[in-house]
Amino acid sequence: MKQLLQNLKTGETSVADVPCPAPRRGHLLIRTTRTLVSAGTERMLVDFGRAGWIDKARQQPDKVRMVLDKVRTDGIGPTLEAVRNKLDQPLPLGYCNVGIVVDVGPGVSGFEVGDRVASNGKHAEAVSVPANLCARVPDGVSDDEAAFTVLGAIALQGIRLVQPTLGETVVVTGLGLIGLVAVQLLRAHGCRVLGLDMDAARLERARALGAEVVDLGAGVDPLAAAQAFSRGRGVDAVLITASTQSNEPVHQAAQMCRKRGRIVLVGVTGLALSRADFYEKELSFQVSCSYGPGRYDPSYEEKGQDYPVGFVRWTEQRNFEAVLDMLADRRIGVADLVTHRFAVAEAAAAYEVVAGSEPSLGILLEYPVEPGRSVTERTVPLAPAARAAGSGGVVSFIGSGNYATAVLIPAFKTAGARLRGVASAAGISSVHAGRKFGFEECTTDTERLFADAATNALVITTRHDSHAGLVLRALAADKHVFVEKPLCLTLDELAQVERAARASSRLLMVGFNRRFAPQVVKIKSLLAAVPGPKAFVMTVNAGAIPAGHWTQDPEAGGGRIVGEACHFIDLLRHLAGSPLVRWHRTGMDSPTADTATLQLAFEDGSIGTVHYFANGSKAFPKERLEVFAAGRVLQLDNFRRLCGHGWPGFTKLNLWRQDKGQSACAAAFVRAIETGGPAPIALDEVLEVSRVAIELAKDH
Repeated sequence: MKQLLQNLKTGETSVADVPCPAPRRGHLLIRTTRTLVSAGTERMLVDFGRAGWIDKARQQPDKVRMVLDKVRTDGIGPTLEAVRNKLDQPLPLGYCNVGIVVDVGPGVSGFEVGDRVASNGKHAEAVSVPANLCARVPDGVSDDEAAFTVLGAIALQGIRLVQPTLGETVVVTGLGLIGLVAVQLLRAHGCRVLGLDMDAARLERARALGAEVVDLGAGVDPLAAAQAFSRGRGVDAVLITASTQSNEPVHQAAQMCRKRGRIVLVGVTGLALSRADFYEKELSFQVSCSYGPGRYDPSYEEKGQDYPVGFVRWTEQRNFEAVLDMLADRRIGVADLVTHRFAVAEAAAAYEVVAGSEPSLGILLEYPVEPGRSVTERTVPLAPAARAAGSGGVVSFIGSGNYATAVLIPAFKTAGARLRGVASAAGISSVHAGRKFGFEECTTDTERLFADAATNALVITTRHDSHAGLVLRALAADKHVFVEKPLCLTLDELAQVERAARASSRLLMVGFNRRFAPQVVKIKSLLAAVPGPKAFVMTVNAGAIPAGHWTQDPEAGGGRIVGEACHFIDLLRHLAGSPLVRWHRTGMDSPTADTATLQLAFEDGSIGTVHYFANGSKAFPKERLEVFAAGRVLQLDNFRRLCGHGWPGFTKLNLWRQDKGQSACAAAFVRAIETGGPAPIALDEVLEVSRVAIELAKDH
């Protein structure tokens, strides 16, 4: 299918051939008929992409600080590589979609195949959208009109925060699409509306919709106009729908308002507020969040948990419905707001209009049905086989997110694996990874990879809750398996994986890469000459992750102890060379439970402590290992500097760039497949470390 993507590095907008998204639980699969280009938001993205590195940095000062912290801790090479990889990810554009439902995912009620729906789907021939972000289109509303639903909901949510009453005076600053829809909604509320803009054509449209207008481009004083419009009292409220870096719209709004007036920001402006502007009048100021309650709440959007209507009357979905009802009743009209139309194949030209100087307002993309071509095809061929299939590693990837594309896929390619297929749920990341690294095909059909006779190994890099099930299916399909940590999230899953792995002749490896780092290999060789037990201290300055992030979700991510701290349990188990016999966790009392000390005891008498802390500074290095043995000490800082104290014949081993062993880990797996050798990490150790991590994750 065709989908519109933007390259954030260059700003280039292109129409790509992408696999149709996979049907998902709680989602609708929709064949698109129309999408609307949101000129304000999408022009900002285009402008950002086309900006140079310096201008990009100026627009994101917080990101610059993060980059500088990473340079200090990891070095300039890995930092530049991380930045380039982030900017290299294609960005799907659009959020105003109309189409026909072609599939209803499990757990969805209230929708059927064949329904015409409006949603926040992307500019693509087919989209998968959570059911709570969809609304059925009434029969009397055309696809063109329904394409304005989401923008209308943005305007409506801002107006709900204004809480206008019949007869009030409201200023709308910025008469783009959202501003012009807001004018109509406010008029429907019985308000008198004053519109401000610098574009004469937009001002004329607002006047035709019943607003009085002020032409800022002609030098008209907006404060005097607002004072006259409000009969000398000051306006009751200001709705800011403009997009600018200037602080002037908010300052101007404060001066226009009466005492205890209301200002709601729907657009984007500078926010250097003046206390005096607000203090003397006791003004209220609020920023409106997108389409309404539920936005950015994973429980509402992804899990389908609706808010009770008796407590939250207007969610984002119910705002969609309200806008569609207003369109059906002809209380708002959008036909005159359309200035351009393009077929989706010509969408790049539409963005030249958005970014250029040609006057434009509503730009519609159309999705004609082409006889003989299916938009729901879930596999796209990319390149011929790099080399003939033989006894070597022919690898397919399930999952192609940031870590896979930045680290794992390059590592497997360098190791000489033949890259066969790559799968992702939405298809965008898989087609990007496929073309960048030379995969033979990309797909959203995971089952295709299990059934593929050419693939003899699967690499699993999906969310944690899917790992166990995918491992079991891969082993049942007689594939070697490399799964990113963690292996699984529960002891029941671990028992199932153990039974399957022991019954299979195929390799099962978890991406415990730290043991393969060159400096850890050196530590292991030095410890081999030292008899007796050792003491290990592993300090991990993990950094904070919000409680709402999927890794913190007990069901999706399992928490950070099982999700990441397992790396360090494995590292100490490897260096001790002895089974774990006791383990205990002491943690801080916090909602995320991700600041903890893990105490480990080994069969040979060695002891280890993992300090996994989420409450430190990012300016401090992330990982430090200290080893105490026989009157000697080894200290490894962030996998760059290794120092020996009191160690005969060894003082230091420093690397010019950080190496956590990811490439060596992948190479060891590929080599084991090619030679028919044993797994690089013994299955018993994988199961032992996984069991300990799961139990420590539960112990809080």
